[in-house]
Amino acid sequence: MLFGGNGRKDDLVLECIRVVDPTQGIDEVLTVTVEQGVITRLEPTATTASGRIVAPAFVDPHVHLRTPGREDEEDIASGTRAAAAGGYCAILAMPNTDPVIDSAAVLGALVERAEVEAEIPVGFLAAISKRQEGAELTEMIELAERGAAGFSDDGRPVVSAGLLRRALQYHEVAGRPIALHCEEPALSRSGQMHEGIVSAELGFHGYPSVAESVMVGRDLALAAHEGQPIHLLHLSARESVEALHQAQAAGVAATGEVTPHHLCLTDEAVRSLDPNLKMNPPLRSEEDRKALIEGIRDGTIAAIATDHAPHAGYEKDVPFEEAPFGVTGLETAFAVLNTRLVEPGILSLATVLERLSAGPARIYGLEPPRIAVGAPANLVVLDLEATWCVAHDEFRSRSANSWLLGSTLTGKVVQTVADGKIVFAA
Repeated sequence: MLFGGNGRKDDLVLECIRVVDPTQGIDEVLTVTVEQGVITRLEPTATTASGRIVAPAFVDPHVHLRTPGREDEEDIASGTRAAAAGGYCAILAMPNTDPVIDSAAVLGALVERAEVEAEIPVGFLAAISKRQEGAELTEMIELAERGAAGFSDDGRPVVSAGLLRRALQYHEVAGRPIALHCEEPALSRSGQMHEGIVSAELGFHGYPSVAESVMVGRDLALAAHEGQPIHLLHLSARESVEALHQAQAAGVAATGEVTPHHLCLTDEAVRSLDPNLKMNPPLRSEEDRKALIEGIRDGTIAAIATDHAPHAGYEKDVPFEEAPFGVTGLETAFAVLNTRLVEPGILSLATVLERLSAGPARIYGLEPPRIAVGAPANLVVLDLEATWCVAHDEFRSRSANSWLLGSTLTGKVVQTVADGKIVFAA
C-alpha cells in the first residue's frame, strides 16, 4: 500500500510532445491533456517534437528513507522530494531503520507521518524477522493489515532456511511480496569489495560473487518447494542472473532487480578509492555487468531500483575500508542510465523506461503508471538532449554520497506528475 499526498489534483496540457509508453505501445507525437489529475485526452499532432518526451513516471521499489532513527541522513519529506526530482511517482522504503519496522506500532507511526510529509506516494516494507535478527518472524498478517507493502530484512540476509520457509508459508495469508537480500555471511566475511584481481592488488578483503549466488540458489529452491513468489534484491553476479533465469523457466514465481551502479560500473572503479563506490553487494566484474545488462534486456530482471542509501558526509569522509556501504541514487538514475546505456545503444530507451516504471510496480502489485485516457496522471517529462553536472549542493536529498559527483550526464527530468499532482518542475 502507498501513503502520502494532500489530495490536490492538477490540470496540465503537454502540447506536441513525443509520448513514449512501452506498455501501451505508444511512441508518437501527441498532445496530452490532464484534468483534475486524470488523463482526459491524447490527441495526435503533425508537429515535429522537440528533444523532450513524456513517459510513465518511475517507481522505485528499494529506497532507504532512514526514518525513524537517522533523519539527519534522510527523512520522508526530503527523500520523497528527491524522488520527485528524479522522475518518481512512488517509492517503497526499506525497514532497516532504528527502530526496525517490525511492529504495527512502528509502521503505523510512519504511515501517519507519510500522510502529512510525503511529496509523492510512499509505501513501507516491514521486516521479515523481529529486529532483523533472523530468529523470530514478525507478525506478518497484522503488519499486512496495517499497510505493509511487503516484507524484507534488507541489509541482512535471512540466514535460517527454516525461518524463510515459514515466512513463505505465511505469504499465502499475508499476501505481500517477500524481498530478499541474498548473501551468505560465512562467505562474504566482512568483505570490502568484490573478490578478484582488483581487491588483491588493493589489499582489500574480498566479497566473492558466490556469497550472493549460493543464497540466490537456496532462496529460489525454497520458493519452488513452497510454491510461493519471491523477489531478489539488487542482484550483482552473473551466476545469480543465470539461476533466476533457470528458475523462471521452470515456473518459479521469482523476480529480480538491479541498480544503476551495478549496470554501469565494475570493480575497476574502486581503484579510485572513492568511498562513494562502496556498496553491498559490491561492484563486480565486467562479465557480471554484462550479464546484468542482458538480464534487463531479455526480461529476466524486471526492475531497475536505486537502492538509495543516504549517509552523512562525515560517515563517508573516511578511508574506503572504514566507510559504510551505500550510495544515493534517486536524483541521478534516469540520467546515468540514459548516458551510459541508452545513448551508446546498449539498451533501448523503451526497455529502460519500462524497467523503471511498470516493471517494479507489477512486482509489488501496484497499478503500473500508464499513459491512457482515464488513467491517473503519473507522468515524467524528460529532456533527452539536456546536459548537466552532478553537483553536491543541488541534491534535494539530505545526503550527497553519490558516485556521480562531478560527472556530466545527458538527459534531465523536467517535470514529474505523481497521483495527479505536479510534484516537481525544473
